[in-house]
Amino acid sequence: MLHKTQHRYFDELILFMETLIMDIRSLKLYLHLCDSLHFAKTAEQSHVSPSTLSRALQRLEDEVGSKLFERDNRSVTMTHAGLEFKRFAEQTLADWSQLRSRIDPSQQYLRGNLNLYCSVTAAYSHLPALLDRFRRDHPHVDIHLTTGDPANAVSQIQKNRTDIAIIALPEVFPNTLHFTPIDKVPISVIAPLMQCQVQQWVSQSHIDWAKLPYIVPDHESGRKRIDQWFKQMGIKPNIYAQVSGQEAIVSMVALGCGVGISPDAVIHNSPVRERIQTLVSPVDIPAFELGCCCKEKRANDPIISAFLEII
Repeated sequence: MLHKTQHRYFDELILFMETLIMDIRSLKLYLHLCDSLHFAKTAEQSHVSPSTLSRALQRLEDEVGSKLFERDNRSVTMTHAGLEFKRFAEQTLADWSQLRSRIDPSQQYLRGNLNLYCSVTAAYSHLPALLDRFRRDHPHVDIHLTTGDPANAVSQIQKNRTDIAIIALPEVFPNTLHFTPIDKVPISVIAPLMQCQVQQWVSQSHIDWAKLPYIVPDHESGRKRIDQWFKQMGIKPNIYAQVSGQEAIVSMVALGCGVGISPDAVIHNSPVRERIQTLVSPVDIPAFELGCCCKEKRANDPIISAFLEII
């Protein structure tokens, strides 16, 4: 049981915190602008008027005592002071989130927002079970989900566009980020089932792998494993197309355009999975390690930590 003076202390502290809300909103606007470098986009996406955004930035520059952005009719760039203040703003918002969860003695449940980013496939394959458990334990946290190309996931975290992203662990992982593993995802070679030239080639008793047209990802994160496979096979690949996203690879294979190499999670959750077949690879393909990624310094934020704990 808290003493009356402790209650009064907490009440006064909470009241003081509420007076900071406008400044916190200004910091959020500032960080969005650091990311977009576009006043109109930040104003639109933050649901404020351009004049409100300009006034918020002017207040921050007055308090800092220095210009945070250089702008002309064509571009917006951050100053040295702007880069330094960006780091301060990120840390302040992280500390604010933790403080609000610690000091409210009446808060029985976690409350707030959690921004998640993942591929469309992960939204089918792994996210539902995670969200079911998280919502059961923390029903008062609002989830905001964005789906997109997994190759952009790390950038989404680094640019503060999301709190947690579901990613395949890259070979080079920034030490400023935290990774909690979820699952090992096998990778398979796939070909079309429909009657086409590619289907005839892969139906031979001896497949001429160097002759086949390949659909490959255009991003380095997914491309390295495939390039290593080509190297182990000792072939110079006949690249039919380079596409963005594993889902596009499966779709193009199903249409008879070529052969692809794709994670099983993508294959099994594809709407065209009945139109493709799996081939036996002559060499092993290392599985992807799937997991949740966030900024290392935010891994102990109450809401982020709670989500990582349910994995």
